[in-house]
Amino acid sequence: MRDLRRRALESHKTVSRKARSTVASAASSKANSTANSPAPSRAASRSRQVSEDEDDYHSDGTAWSTNSIDEVINGEDVDVPEDAWKAELNVRVEQIINLKRSSTEGRTESLIAYAHVLMARYGKHEIEGHVHDLVTSMIKSIRAETTEREAVVALKALAVTVVTLDSDTIYDDVADQLKRSIQSSESVEIQVNAIHALGIAAFFGGAGDDEILDIMTLFVEIIESDGASVNAQDEGNVVIAALENWGLLATEIEDLEEETETAIEAFVEQLESADAGVQIAAGENIALLYEKSFTIQEEDEDLSDAEDPDDPEHTKDGQKMVKRYQVYRRQDQLLHTLEELASVSTRRISKKDRKTLHSSFADIRNSVEKPTRGPSYSTAIDQESGKAYGAGRMKIRINRNCELRIDKWWKLQRLNALRRTLQGGFTYHYEQNELVSSALPFSMSSKR
Repeated sequence: MRDLRRRALESHKTVSRKARSTVASAASSKANSTANSPAPSRAASRSRQVSEDEDDYHSDGTAWSTNSIDEVINGEDVDVPEDAWKAELNVRVEQIINLKRSSTEGRTESLIAYAHVLMARYGKHEIEGHVHDLVTSMIKSIRAETTEREAVVALKALAVTVVTLDSDTIYDDVADQLKRSIQSSESVEIQVNAIHALGIAAFFGGAGDDEILDIMTLFVEIIESDGASVNAQDEGNVVIAALENWGLLATEIEDLEEETETAIEAFVEQLESADAGVQIAAGENIALLYEKSFTIQEEDEDLSDAEDPDDPEHTKDGQKMVKRYQVYRRQDQLLHTLEELASVSTRRISKKDRKTLHSSFADIRNSVEKPTRGPSYSTAIDQESGKAYGAGRMKIRINRNCELRIDKWWKLQRLNALRRTLQGGFTYHYEQNELVSSALPFSMSSKR
């Protein structure tokens, strides 16, 4: 069993509009007061791991409460005036660009506030005229690693910038530095966030299929080596990030047959990890590979004799689904492993991790057995229709009238990536940002 000691902590918590405004205002006044303060010395990054929630800081060094931010951004009682958040964003853009007059702490605070505003609101028109200078400044912060915290928040700010801009050239501007940070940074947290930023930049920022496949190969090498290929041996957070972003990029490649054999061997091996986060991320990629091995039957194509044309497991919205290739030669062995993970009861695993493993691997096992089933598939019978509920029980409320159904593994992979980037602002961006809504095409059920 590998000693994968740390899990990537992703709360996917939300932040209310009111709180986002309060946080941004607080950050603005605090950052301005400390803009000319001396830069702190560089931290020993390997010894200090920063959690996903630790990107919310007052300039006095104390962390903003995640719960208070959550209460702010999703609060329905107060709506932030449009001119207020735009003014705040414009101030932050100027502070980020004006490197000569900024301190390390001032840049960090400005990047945090900038990212928070962009998560909560769709600010494309406010930043697109400054994109070159913004990206250049962020890349300088990432390259310099003056402090781990500044580099990490610059990576987060860069990722949300990519999702906001809808640019087909930004990948070329950032890819080389992101790859260097992954391969040579001495900070695990910087490596993790560089992996996430590279995945987002490749998916949304204009990388071609060949580039995407090269990045997926880089991620597989990290997974196969338990992080050793990037000098992060047994760092669970790094392996999880590589797994998650491999899954995101895989949804963009139409035919994964050639990549499947090597990838699934690496994923199956990670099912033996001592880290529940690694196991789940690997399992979700396995389910995605099985899902992608089935495609819609062509009009002039006959089903094989071995397939029942009336089998409901081989249909999607009335269309026949056909298995194109074998995903894994030892499927019986894989199903046995997945069944064990779906019912694991050892006390060496926390109660919370056991519950998560049970629910996740029940779905993953179902999809390996029946690849046309998506996450949260239910075989229970709807009393009104007399049919199984099927997929689509996982739903995201977009607004008062509509919900987004996450009925496929590729949708779950993209949803998770967007939530990592936009956090509580995902639903707002889904309504306002065409780049986000096009990544998860409408599969909506109206609520009246």
